[in-house]
Amino acid sequence: SYLCRPPSGKQTVFLLIHHMSLGTESRCAGSTILKSLLCPSQSGTLMTIGLADKVLVFPYETDFSFVALTPQKEMSLKAFTLCMRVATELPEERQIILFAYRTADYDELNVWRERDGRVSFYMSGDGAFFHLPPITTFRSSLCLTWESRTGLAAFWVEGKRSTYQVYKPGHTIRPKGTIILGQDPDKHLGGLEAVQSFVGEVTDLNMWDFVLSRSMIQAWHYGHKVPKGNIFDWATIEYALNGNVMVVDDD
Repeated sequence: SYLCRPPSGKQTVFLLIHHMSLGTESRCAGSTILKSLLCPSQSGTLMTIGLADKVLVFPYETDFSFVALTPQKEMSLKAFTLCMRVATELPEERQIILFAYRTADYDELNVWRERDGRVSFYMSGDGAFFHLPPITTFRSSLCLTWESRTGLAAFWVEGKRSTYQVYKPGHTIRPKGTIILGQDPDKHLGGLEAVQSFVGEVTDLNMWDFVLSRSMIQAWHYGHKVPKGNIFDWATIEYALNGNVMVVDDD
């Protein structure tokens, strides 16, 4: 690894990727679009660490712009809390991928805004659909909680919980996949579609391998201190940009 000191004087740490949780080398035979980030042994891709006080901007509808994320621990999950702050000007009838985690054969955890405006998530099969306040040009805080023991799942918008749904009790999210923002890979290393891409802003994405309490989710919504995400922590998140995604100051 090495340090690069940008004009601002802040240190940004870059790590040469040695591996991501991809499984066998055969998975690197797919799309060259994703291969540059997800098959580093073939590309020498650089990962950047940390997005504190930064926003990811996806300015255009494309089939090639995305951000690859490296989790801090293996994605073998029986519970999780996923939170982010998100904004978009895409019309409500436009499907949008908000988060995508895929293994070789399954969409392990995908979060969508559907064509009918509902927000949904899918874990290896049919999804759970929720009627939530619309995601608009003004930033919304959005969290999703799920735990395997009971199957209880809920979205949280601006610190307020949706009605619980029971979804896939007993299920386990499987590890050794690929996590990206901005696109939905229909197969492990490719199959990107511009009409599903995210256009807008994402910031403060954090993920835990347990369900946060109501008070903790509300504290996160208001910007108060909460336990650091042990899967993703925005301040120390490991990421790689592809296409025309921009990193800008959060104002």
